Amino acid sequence: MKAVSVTDLKANLSRYLRLVRRGSEVQILERGVPIARLVGFQAAVAGDDKARVDRLVKGGILRRGSGDLSWLVRDPPPSVPGSDLSGALAADRGDRV
Repeated sequence: MKAVSVTDLKANLSRYLRLVRRGSEVQILERGVPIARLVGFQAAVAGDDKARVDRLVKGGILRRGSGDLSWLVRDPPPSVPGSDLSGALAADRGDRV
């Protein structure tokens, strides 16, 4: 693992991102104290997610749902007469350029 200062990371970010893409890890130091670690993003395997959820449930951090929410995907969203979503978005974004 390579250790770099925040200043060096800012100056050479592309170089460190290339290292991470190749599988290396970069430890980020602020005044010599480790504050973060830069690691590559890897797609989670379905089994990893299940194990993680099981661990969170066992630790009391997560509680599994008990209802059937498939209707959320099956039914179309409700329509509101007289509503204009495009107009509302345009009005909300009107002050942005």
